[in-house]
Amino acid sequence: MTLKQLEAFYWAATCLNFSVAAERVHLSVSSLSKRIAELEASLGTLLFDRSGRAAELTPQGEQLLPRVRALLHDAAQLQQSAGRSVGLQGRCRIGFGELSGLTWLPKLVQKVAELHPALQLEPHADIGQVLEQRIVDGELDCVVIAGPSSRSSLAFEQVAQVRFVWVASAAFLARAGTDQPQRLVREQLLIALPVGSGATRTLDEWLGRQALSIERRLSCNSWGAVVGMVAEGLGFTYMPQGWAEALQARGVLTILSGGGALVPLTYTVQWRRDDARPLITEMREIIKCVIDFPAPRCLV
Repeated sequence: MTLKQLEAFYWAATCLNFSVAAERVHLSVSSLSKRIAELEASLGTLLFDRSGRAAELTPQGEQLLPRVRALLHDAAQLQQSAGRSVGLQGRCRIGFGELSGLTWLPKLVQKVAELHPALQLEPHADIGQVLEQRIVDGELDCVVIAGPSSRSSLAFEQVAQVRFVWVASAAFLARAGTDQPQRLVREQLLIALPVGSGATRTLDEWLGRQALSIERRLSCNSWGAVVGMVAEGLGFTYMPQGWAEALQARGVLTILSGGGALVPLTYTVQWRRDDARPLITEMREIIKCVIDFPAPRCLV
């Protein structure tokens, strides 16, 4: 029995399938299966039932999993303690939304490189709904997205809040004949991120409070594209206040002051509840140190 065999078993038992698990340990699926078979041979029992379309844990595998998780946790702590001069090692797959990528992600990459030069950071950008599913499936180590998770298998910690405001171009407002968000929602085109993105939480809350529904909507999965279309007068939108203020100062967009405030959007770091690796604890601390949502310098 080896630590590598135990690691192969752990990821195979906790990821969506053997393919995802193999990627986590940098192996081919056949090599992962071989390590698990070797572990089963050394223990004298089957850990996976392979009779169906997907391998499932046997009762013996279910009993072994918590003990293996604890062993790997102790091994990771020992490795970190023995190698404090170089910090964490291996890979960290972190998920985030586009707004994070445009603002504080460069600070995170720089900080991780300073503290843990042997740790390979792999950022993955997508909407919150997709990222949450990917962490459940074992494809990501942690994610930073809007709102708490409703999944019992995920733990989360609040790390930031972002205020949103309504914006439009001066030319659009002149054609619309109003700067009131309630009328604009009923009469004009809203350009916004798609349903499933974290930012829709603050929109949904506002709509419920105003007893309104969107009449015309153009969904786009890129903040940059949304702002570009609004700046050209194609519609109106809501966006982070810091970014909106920077664009208003340049005369690109106008912040709409009426209509009732949009509730601030809470951002959380999320991870699998059963994942007690030192990597997760350290990444949470680093994220809390660097997270910030100023105006993206590349887009103002």
